[in-house]
Amino acid sequence: MARNTRRASAFGAMALAAAVAITAAPTPASADPLTTGLLTAGPTGSYIVTLAEQPLTTYQGGVDGIAATKPGKGRKVDTGSANAKRYRDHLKSRQNQVAQSVGARPGKQFSVAVNSFVADLTPAQALRLHQRSDVISVEPNELLKPTNDRNSTDFLKLSGENGLWSTLGGTANAGKGIVVGVIDTGIWPENPSFAAPALDAAPPTDADPYRPYLQGETSVMKKADGGTFTGTCQTGEQFTANLCNQKVISARYFGDAWMSMVPPEKRADYASPRDAQGHGSHTASTAAGDTAVKASANGIDFGEISGVAPGAAIAVYKALWQGADDDSTGGATSDLVAAIDQAVADGVDVINYSVGGSQESSYYSSIQLAFRSAAAAGIFVATAGGNSGPDARSLDNTMPWTTTVAASTIAPYQADVELGNGARYRGSSTSVVEALGPKPLATALSVKNAAATDADARLCSPDTLDPAKTAGKIILCERGVIARVAKSAEVKRAGGVGMVLANTSKLDTDGDLHAVPTVHVDWPDAKAVLDYAGIDGATVTLLPAGSDGLPYPQVADFSSRGPSITNNGDLLKPDIAAPGVNILAAVSPTGNDGKDFDFYSGTSMATPHVAGLAALYLAKHPAMSPAAIKSAMMTTAVPTKAADGTDANDPFAQGAGHVVADAMFDPGLVYDATDQDWLGYLKGLGYAWDTTGAAPIATSDLNYPTIAVSRLLGGKTVTRRVTALTPGVYHAKVDLPGIKAKVTPSTLNFKKAGETKEFAVTMELAKDASADVLTVGSLTWTGAGKTVRSTVVVTPQSALAPAVVRGTGTEGSVSFEVTPAVKHFPVTTYGMVSGPLTPGSAPADGGYTTVDFTVPAGAKAVEVTLRADDPRQELGGIVYLEENGTYAYSSWLDDNGGSTPGIVIQRPKAGTYTVIVVAMSMAETPFTAQANVVTQSGGAGTLTVSPKKPTVTPGVPVTYTATWSGVPEGRHTGYIEYPNGAGTVISVN
Repeated sequence: MARNTRRASAFGAMALAAAVAITAAPTPASADPLTTGLLTAGPTGSYIVTLAEQPLTTYQGGVDGIAATKPGKGRKVDTGSANAKRYRDHLKSRQNQVAQSVGARPGKQFSVAVNSFVADLTPAQALRLHQRSDVISVEPNELLKPTNDRNSTDFLKLSGENGLWSTLGGTANAGKGIVVGVIDTGIWPENPSFAAPALDAAPPTDADPYRPYLQGETSVMKKADGGTFTGTCQTGEQFTANLCNQKVISARYFGDAWMSMVPPEKRADYASPRDAQGHGSHTASTAAGDTAVKASANGIDFGEISGVAPGAAIAVYKALWQGADDDSTGGATSDLVAAIDQAVADGVDVINYSVGGSQESSYYSSIQLAFRSAAAAGIFVATAGGNSGPDARSLDNTMPWTTTVAASTIAPYQADVELGNGARYRGSSTSVVEALGPKPLATALSVKNAAATDADARLCSPDTLDPAKTAGKIILCERGVIARVAKSAEVKRAGGVGMVLANTSKLDTDGDLHAVPTVHVDWPDAKAVLDYAGIDGATVTLLPAGSDGLPYPQVADFSSRGPSITNNGDLLKPDIAAPGVNILAAVSPTGNDGKDFDFYSGTSMATPHVAGLAALYLAKHPAMSPAAIKSAMMTTAVPTKAADGTDANDPFAQGAGHVVADAMFDPGLVYDATDQDWLGYLKGLGYAWDTTGAAPIATSDLNYPTIAVSRLLGGKTVTRRVTALTPGVYHAKVDLPGIKAKVTPSTLNFKKAGETKEFAVTMELAKDASADVLTVGSLTWTGAGKTVRSTVVVTPQSALAPAVVRGTGTEGSVSFEVTPAVKHFPVTTYGMVSGPLTPGSAPADGGYTTVDFTVPAGAKAVEVTLRADDPRQELGGIVYLEENGTYAYSSWLDDNGGSTPGIVIQRPKAGTYTVIVVAMSMAETPFTAQANVVTQSGGAGTLTVSPKKPTVTPGVPVTYTATWSGVPEGRHTGYIEYPNGAGTVISVN
């Protein structure tokens, strides 16, 4: 192990870099994960501290003299009542006390959707707050990023004489009385998708009860649920109050933290609600933009586009910002929390949150807890699953109170690449509207200028192509590194007339609006074009093509996949798929080469489709809960398509399936849930701050429209409740290959709408079932002319065993129980291992010392400990792993009142880990660090286990005894491995 001491002035960036969510296979035996943080506001780190007392939205009473402020069913929170004002003052006073307890001062303070404050903290202050019993989490103020039929509203069957809009009374009524809050990069209000009459002071009439109006500088709108929305049109750079109207009824911006992190020379945005990037305008217009808007770009007429809920109003909450580079672009956590808090206070009905990371948020993230409060107040929250697919475990926003959306394809825009040798290849294109060619075809490398490197030229990087060699040709550019549209811009600059964009491995293809006619071709077709382009005299013709030949909807490769790590695989995420590839919508001309409309792809684009559908649902059924709406979407969904056109069967890609707009309005039964269910779920995960008395609920037992059991050991029973929207007699059928499943009762008789009944599903492994193999099936209720389908995902396990057992002495033994799930159950031992003792000293001034250790590939386990030389002194710290410029693992190392701080990681990722060591007592603290890395060979003494090859009965516990001898003094670590690679760590001191 290597060590290095640094002062607090350097800690901000390091600590925030270290503080990331666990996203890989390693799981600590007993440690709380931190969340991502890559920027700092100064010499100390900027953190969000969330306290245990309930925020205004979910407060049920308990403080003397202050009555409950939690809204009743179907009502939004009243932030203006006397009790609300008193309770907010109470929370802010408590926040001040907590901050002052470590000598800190709160900055921004939140109390409506989340009980949190922002503060600049030293590492010692952050660790002290983390250890308080009344603090839920201490999170770095991280920088989060927006996630990025040919007409999606046509594909969803919203338009047309028999479309959903028609059944809802036409586009003017589709979403009428509903406010969609869009937390994003702002809005370009002049875009035709947001055209509407001006706001004025005239109150609404009986004929038009939901028309928004002005009360002074406040915009007001009576809503379909009987509540009132109040907002404002916040002025700022190039944004005046008159830019809001009866479509965009409110616009605010939240950027204090981002602006403190990013210096002025690194900003490329407007200090106002105006959208410099285009992402926010795109999502807002997709969810609730006007209907029948003529859309054209680069001289190409794409016909008319519409928002999903064209009758709904839009409230803008800008909290994502455009920087001069990728590192400075995004939104600070505290700015996003402020936006959510304000949206709940304003009274929106739906929140669209097209923000997601490559690492899953924890259940105590301030953003996720704020969304819980929003959902508890009746607000439907649609969240992006992320764009880190197709890797497994790459999802974000996986809490049960939000609807997590995957991205799917719609009818593609396509064109053909016809080579001079007669070969023809199809790709994606929105810019080839007429035949181009035959023209000379050249690789970018063959037309590069002398100063450009070969690598840059292949990518068609700016200023790499020689105009003398490029003019009049169609250029083949390779995908990667720089923006796709920047490549065609370089071809145009150099005089090229067209481009073939070539994937160099199997990836998505995109229908970007390019500067020259372009076809994006996937591998291996791209290789054939590349090989041909190297031949003297190569020519090519680009030809328009139809939408045939490519099945849709397919889940996009980039769409993040489950299973959810935070939920231990026991809650199926994503929830549902919606159109998210090549979606045409409004953008900001500033960030899109002067275009008013453009094609974007991403789960960011899928999410507003679901948000818009929720707005349609609430306009018709304003009292419906967010959980019931989600259930209606999920149980009426249909499978997406595989590449061969068959039904896909990957629930970790599509969730329940693809949303069907008209079917969701008639689900028959719904799986509803309330805030008490979610509190029970949190307590089941280990959330210790609930004071309402909610009983813990195992994640698999949460009332949810899907069923997921990640560790089926022998047998398991899960329960569910269904509420009838259409009364009648419903019969259950369960299909789960390799598993004996039974529903009790198998018939439910609902005599009236609103009636709720409970049932149980019992699952047992069949004799020939394979362990650790995912089983996908379904539970379907049929009756009253309805079909209510739930996806069921089960993974049989080979063993249930403790993560770590501890013993003492140079020789000894310890016994523990293991429950096998398979008949053949050999076990293998590794170790004992004792790593070198590394001395160090944590400075007294709030600085820190780092200690590094390396874990090789194939390691079985690692145990890290810190020990103060003086047991009266306290240590704390963070351990993290950096991987490819991101942070793949981190955890607090707590002193816990004098015990030795430590952590055990099973099956750790290979790499160099760093431990940040802090003196909690603010006195210089000498210490000794140790990392015991258990590999397949080596060690001191012996470790054996008995019985080694027992005769077992699946599901029946077996008592094992681990015995060690000849182990020198000091801490040693071993590992007992079971058939599936999991195991138990043996820690001996």
